[in-house]
Amino acid sequence: MVIGLEVHCQLNTKSKIFAADHNSFGAEPNTHIGVLTLAHPGVLPRTNREVVDSAVKLGLAFGSTINRMNYFDRKNYFYPDLPKGYQVTQDSRPVCVGGSVRFVLKESRSYREHEVKVHHIHMEEDAGKSVHTADGTLLDYNRAGAPLLEIVSYPCISSPEEAAGYLAEIRRIVRFLGISDGNMEEGSLRADLNVSLKPKGSEVLGTKVEIKNMNSIRFLQRAAEFEIRRQAGVLQAGGQLIQETRTFIPETGETESMRVKETANDYRYFPESDLAPVQISEEKIEALKAGIPALPYTLFHTFVSQYGLSEDNAYVLSEEKELSDYFLETIRHTPHCKPVSNWMVSYMRGDMNERGIGINDYPVRPGQLAELVNAIEDGKFSHSVGQKLMVLLVENSGNGGSQANLMALAESKGWVLNQDTSRITEWVEEVLVRNKSKVEEFKKGKKGLLGMFVGEVMKLSGGSADPKEVNKVIMEKLK
Repeated sequence: MVIGLEVHCQLNTKSKIFAADHNSFGAEPNTHIGVLTLAHPGVLPRTNREVVDSAVKLGLAFGSTINRMNYFDRKNYFYPDLPKGYQVTQDSRPVCVGGSVRFVLKESRSYREHEVKVHHIHMEEDAGKSVHTADGTLLDYNRAGAPLLEIVSYPCISSPEEAAGYLAEIRRIVRFLGISDGNMEEGSLRADLNVSLKPKGSEVLGTKVEIKNMNSIRFLQRAAEFEIRRQAGVLQAGGQLIQETRTFIPETGETESMRVKETANDYRYFPESDLAPVQISEEKIEALKAGIPALPYTLFHTFVSQYGLSEDNAYVLSEEKELSDYFLETIRHTPHCKPVSNWMVSYMRGDMNERGIGINDYPVRPGQLAELVNAIEDGKFSHSVGQKLMVLLVENSGNGGSQANLMALAESKGWVLNQDTSRITEWVEEVLVRNKSKVEEFKKGKKGLLGMFVGEVMKLSGGSADPKEVNKVIMEKLK
């Protein structure tokens, strides 16, 4: 199997790529339109500077070569939701050439490295939206002219799982860069899936079939799995495949034919005469490069190798920039990196899901989490007490978050562990006197009674005794 993806990423600029019309999702139909969007005669477009900057950022993240001089082209085809009757895009000279996307995928119990090579990235405008109803087709031009980056991979993907992982990584990267929200449900990120089969060992690619407008990573994987089975069935039965465009039907998990695939000649590309060339200086490229944050693939390896996190925790914390930023800020205040990651992944993430909030809105801030982890690791209170304190910190988030407040809160509840050896010794001796028969059983080899002794001491202390110190004193007394 050979898979390639054409990923369309809608940018989050305030205005459209060639017009000042507002660029956002969810507005009333046909409210973000103007004479340029509607292609009135005589209007002249201008290129949105921020779109070019976003394209360069993405190219730098992929390790692409940036073309210093950029031109736009007209791609001629008619859709009712494309008012001009042509699309302004880049054909022969895209803004970014080459590069690759590196990512990890969990396979069995470990994470495996993957790399998908990118052919190019080009800038273009989006079309509008056709809304099909029982009474006819309605047209919404709000999206017409929205800025798009099209990311074209080489046909080098070898499984549906790898294709899904590649698309998921692109979504993570554009979010880290801040150039798109990557929301597939709203169409901010969508992909055209190209699938073909060839004889094993052959260098000649098979007939390519394209599945259009995949707006879900799960659907993309299902579509690829079905298409591979379908094409294999045709070939094994002695049939021939045709180059065509198909659509995926989520309800059935199958693809259906839409039309025979157009060729490049059908689009009659020619230079866009209304737009001036865009020149990108070396100074601009260096300035944009300096602002690119550490990206998910790099963070994953940093979290594992430098901070000693488990691969599972590292993967979760590198999925979203807000999570990785929170983690990195927290460990500025504590050396206990693994406990911090465990709190974030095992406790806080579930709490955030229940509350329907993200990490930036979570009431416990990095400094407070660091204080909590430090106190637990220093033996001031137990992990279970830490969970109780987290609940109180969330509920009383408006009362500040200094260490004094944290410890005062624990002390007011009687949750600070008592590490006074003499007091713990008194509790231990009292428990051992009460349980003389059990002491004899322990000395005869019934070592499982140790847990019972510890439990009794904890009850006697009202839960305030340090369990580690209790274990130590009991073992000394029972020698």
